Amino acid sequence: MWIKTISYDDSSGRLRELYNRVKGPDNNVDNVMLVHSLRPHSMEGHMALYKHVLHDSRNSLPKWYLESVGVYVSLLNECRYCIDHHYAGLARLINDEQRSTKIYAALRARKPAEAFDGKELAGLQYAGQLTLSSTSVKESAVKALRAAGFDDGEILELNQVTAYFAYANRTVLGLGVHAEEDLVGLSPYDSDAPDN
Repeated sequence: MWIKTISYDDSSGRLRELYNRVKGPDNNVDNVMLVHSLRPHSMEGHMALYKHVLHDSRNSLPKWYLESVGVYVSLLNECRYCIDHHYAGLARLINDEQRSTKIYAALRARKPAEAFDGKELAGLQYAGQLTLSSTSVKESAVKALRAAGFDDGEILELNQVTAYFAYANRTVLGLGVHAEEDLVGLSPYDSDAPDN
């Protein structure tokens, strides 16, 4: 990483409390959280956004699909860190190596139609447009999502996952965050527990 960070062992106070909420086995803290260590309040905001946008049980879109959107946005932004972490999570959720490999290949080639159709494809197309050309998104894009079968709450979920990954990708790319020493593919088991 390109800025100073505070390790788990050197942390105390509020930072240690937050680390205890996000750490994995052996007190491992993913670098995307570690990079916030000089400003724990921004780590807390990042964690809350991540949990509510991607892992909240009140979302109605399947978690594997939201992870697919995140992988696609990260591929479009060329964020290797987020690609690796979230593809591993996607593959674990799908639990079908052939299908997850096909999804990854299609998204990497920027041809989601090779692995998705209907509603799912429409959502990925929207995420791609919002990522690559946000000023070109018009109300007609939302109408097209409705026509494909999304309700307005699902459109909001799709929008927020796309926006979250734009944020996460830029945090990672702009501060030189790498996956060394991270445990790739972990995600909360209890989606509604803020400490998980």
